[in-house]
Amino acid sequence: MADWQAILDRHGPMVWRVASSMVGLDSDAADCFQETFLAAVELSRKQRVLSWSATLRAIAVNKANDCLRRRYRHGKRQEDRDTALLADGCDAAATEDAAARELAAALRRALATLEPRQARAFSLVAIESLSYAAAAEALGVSVNHVGVLVHRARHALKQQLAAYAPACADAERGDSRNG
Repeated sequence: MADWQAILDRHGPMVWRVASSMVGLDSDAADCFQETFLAAVELSRKQRVLSWSATLRAIAVNKANDCLRRRYRHGKRQEDRDTALLADGCDAAATEDAAARELAAALRRALATLEPRQARAFSLVAIESLSYAAAAEALGVSVNHVGVLVHRARHALKQQLAAYAPACADAERGDSRNG
């Protein structure tokens, strides 16, 4: 029988960080946090968990991606509170901060449109900084398959977020025109 208080104490902060960094809103992060531990309890009743850290991280990423899909696919185009426009006269740091929050919200929306396996693989590798091997273990697929999923996710995200990199896009177009 698992010592849930010890598991919560040890891994709860990581689960919260994963959920809140991915979904952005504390209320949604709290839901993901609870759903993660509920899924972990259910999983532990069916099989022995070898690595609570990897298992909880993978479940949290899944729950966060599910939350993003619900948020953006069901017509609830609610914007994150932290993307509200700043008042005129803000300093450059505040403007950069607002732009970063806007980009984060756009990334969340884009993640919600990805095929679920791609979103999970990308989230584990690019957001959670797991190695391909660790992501493969968490997802139950081969390392090569993680590479394919991440590559496809990056390609799709690059297309969806192209508007946020106009200087890069202009430079690439300029190079191809001049070459």
